[in-house]
Amino acid sequence: MINVSELPLWVEILVAILLLLSSLFALIGAIGLLRMKDFFQRMHPPALASTLGAWCVALASIIYFSTLKSGPVLHGWLIPILLAITVPVTTLLLARTSLFRKRMAGENVPAEVSSRRTDSGS
Repeated sequence: MINVSELPLWVEILVAILLLLSSLFALIGAIGLLRMKDFFQRMHPPALASTLGAWCVALASIIYFSTLKSGPVLHGWLIPILLAITVPVTTLLLARTSLFRKRMAGENVPAEVSSRRTDSGS
């Protein structure tokens, strides 16, 4: 096991770069959230940025703790994997809810896709 003060310089630099990259993704997501004009456009940047930022933090964590323990520490992948599964599902549900509310308010939105088939020719 390596002492924290004895970490190789390349590990410290790589972890610092990944953490800075993660904060850059968070900033880009926040700017995208502010600049987009409607709800549907605002959903996309934060979802992508948070997922990419979480992957960078997890990779930095794995590199740091694997170096400390002198062996692979991979349980850090659990969080970004769960985020990669849940963020798109949440985004889809938010979009469907917003479309439903707009339809109920009588706004001009795309028609609902029905699961029932209509026999127009028979």
